[in-house]
Amino acid sequence: MTKQGTLAQHDLLREVPSHINDGEILQFLFTKDVNWQHVNAIKDLTEFNDQVISDWLNVSVKTFREYKKPQNAFKENVKEQVLLLLSMIKHGLMVFGSVKAFDGWLNQKNFYFDNRSPGSYLTTVTGIKFVDDRLSALEFGDNA
Repeated sequence: MTKQGTLAQHDLLREVPSHINDGEILQFLFTKDVNWQHVNAIKDLTEFNDQVISDWLNVSVKTFREYKKPQNAFKENVKEQVLLLLSMIKHGLMVFGSVKAFDGWLNQKNFYFDNRSPGSYLTTVTGIKFVDDRLSALEFGDNA
C-alpha cells in the first residue's frame, strides 16, 4: 500500500466508532458513506482471506471482490454489516495490540462462545455485537 493509501485508510479508520454503539453506528450510516474503502480496510486490517470475509458478509467471494471496487454502491444492510465489522476489528486491535494476536483470538475456540471460535459469530449483526461485547469484557478484566 502506498503512503497516501495508508494515510487515507488511517483517516477512514479514525472516523469509525471504536466500540459498537447503536447511536454512533446509526449516525455514521446517516451522515457518511460506507463504501469500497471500508471493505478494503477490513481486508487490510486482518490476516483473513477473501473467503473468510465473504462468509462474514454472507456473499460469494466473487461478490466480495466486487465490493472492493470503487464503482460499487452497497445496500443499507451491507453498509451496516461492513461498518460493524470494521468497528469491532478496530476495537479488537485496541484490546489485543496486534493483528496477529487479535486474529488468533478470533480463530481459537473459546468457552464463552460455546466452545466455538469468536470468528464463527461474525456472520450476523447480533454475532458481531456479541463478539464486540466480549472484547469489552476482556478490556475491563472479565475472562473471555
